[in-house]
Formats: sequence, C-alpha cells, structure tokens
Amino acid sequence: MYSTTRLVITSLITIALLTSGVLTIRAKNKQALETPFEQWLESFISEARERGYSSVFLESTLGDLKPLQRVIRSDRTQAELTLDFNRYYQTRVTPSVIERGRKLKKQHRKLLDRVAETFGVPPRFILAIWGMESRYGQVQGKTPVFQALATLAWEPRRAKFFRTQLFDALAIAASSDVEATWMLGSWAGAMGQPQFMPSSYLQYAVDFDGDGKRNIWNSTADVLASIAHYLQEHGWKNGRTWGRPVIVPSATQAQLPEIVSQRSQGCSAKRNMTDRLPLNQWHELGVRRLGGNVLPKVTIDASLVEAESNTFLVYGNYDTLLSYNCAHYYALSVGLLADQLD
Repeated sequence: MYSTTRLVITSLITIALLTSGVLTIRAKNKQALETPFEQWLESFISEARERGYSSVFLESTLGDLKPLQRVIRSDRTQAELTLDFNRYYQTRVTPSVIERGRKLKKQHRKLLDRVAETFGVPPRFILAIWGMESRYGQVQGKTPVFQALATLAWEPRRAKFFRTQLFDALAIAASSDVEATWMLGSWAGAMGQPQFMPSSYLQYAVDFDGDGKRNIWNSTADVLASIAHYLQEHGWKNGRTWGRPVIVPSATQAQLPEIVSQRSQGCSAKRNMTDRLPLNQWHELGVRRLGGNVLPKVTIDASLVEAESNTFLVYGNYDTLLSYNCAHYYALSVGLLADQLD
C-alpha cells in the first residue's frame, strides 16, 4: 500500500515538473521567435564581421537566408524519438542495405584494409556507419547547410549549439578544402556521406586520397578514413566488438535496480544504461546470449541496454558508437548491421 501511494505521489510530481518544463520551453520559444529572423541574422553577421570575415564573403554565404519551417519540424520529430526500436531498425537495416554493404566491402577491400590499418577500426563498423548515415553516399541531403544551421541557431531549442556550428561552417567555407556549392546536407546541417556536423568536419575529416582536399561529399577514400578517424579519436579499441543481444532471466530483471545502478554521466543515452559489470558477473546472474548460449569467457566489463523487448550487453566500443549519435536505436542498429557485414 505504501509503495503504491509513493508511486502515485512520485508520478504526480514528475508530471508537474515535466509540465512546468514544457511550459518554460514554450515560453522561451515564443520569446525567441518573436525576434524576427532578419534581425537575428543581421546581429549574427555583425558578430561574424567582428571575427574577421569580409562583408563580401558573408554576403555570399549568409546573404538573403530565410528560415526553413520544415527544419524546425524535423528537429522536433526525430525518428529516434518517435519510433520503437524494431520499427526503427527494420526501416534502416533493410536487406538491400545489408546486401549493398557486403558488395562495397568486396569492392573497396584494399582501401578499407588501408584505412583499418591506419586508424585501427574494422571495416565492418566503418561500412555500417556509412550505410546508416547516408545509404553509402546515396542519401546525403540537399538542404543548404547555411540555411539549415541559421534556422536552428535562430530557433531556441538548441540555439547555442547550432550557433557554434554556423560559425564552424563559415570557417569551412573560408578554407581551401571545400567548394561552397558542395555544402549541402541534412535538415540539421550534417554534411556529406559521413553526415559530419561542421565541428566534426574541422576536427576529424581526412584527406586520404591525397588530393589536398578533405572531400567527404565525393571521395570514397576521404569518407571512409574520416569515419574511422572519428571513431579512433573517440576511443575505439581495436580487436573488440560492440556488444551482443542477450536474454535476461525474469528474476534478474526484477532485481536489476538493486543489482546495478544506472550511469550518472554522459549523454542522455549513456545515462539510460547500467553501470558496467564484469562479464562473468553478468553470467552468474543468468544472462545468456540470444539463443541460450553462455557468454564468452573474456575479461571485459559490459553495460546492459534495453530497447523495449530487446536487451543487449554492450562494451566500451558501444560508447564510441554513441559518440557519433547519442541514441540507442542508432548505435544498436550500427552494431547489428556491422555484424551482418562481417
């Protein structure tokens, strides 16, 4: 009786807090959107000019921009937030995606081997991210990057982040790496075949074909090397996999909050998974591979991730996949696709 009452009270408090948070966000959104886009853009261009960009350059990149309402709608209805995991996975890791990935693995074997040797990331994971991000370069997006970023920097939900990305896009356009006409991408301003945000391009894009440009739009060598470099710099451990589907006994499932705590740091997805336990401890708790086989006898720590009726034990490399996109649906799909490309 006490537990039920406490649960009801907790739920009511949670609802009140969430409602308050929603109303606060709406109020901020309304206040920000009351600033006309043209006025906001004028202020941004003024700051960019103070940073040393010429008026001619700023006119060519930011002049006559208009906000895109479809960009704002997309930002608020991302697939990772609106679909369940099975539906998300089935619509992205299709038989055609798997088949094409296997063909590309054979076609680019020598290149993939060179990239893997250079950056210490297995080809199957490079290919899996390539496939998830842009269908191996077939779907890169056609939204002008400056227009997308300016829209999201004006819209208040993540204005600080996108304002920084917009300045990074200016830095890219001012370099000798990129033709301005190349700078097309997703509704969120993610560019090229790896779908790098401008900040990621500046830090991780690689000129692997040696032509003097980091061309993540048209150069397969640069695309694959840039993905691998990103994973390497975010802690990928070569010789280890990402994780595996498992079965958790119902008794263990019921006691899980008492056995292991949730993580308290990192992005939202990382906070929505358990702390790490040694693999042999998960074995002692009755956790088994999907199909009933015992867990491998290796010395490694693993966290438990749940996606509706699906449960996975994941290792350190899974955290690296989350650094590419902080969403369990995405990282799990990359791992499962990689397994099918091996």
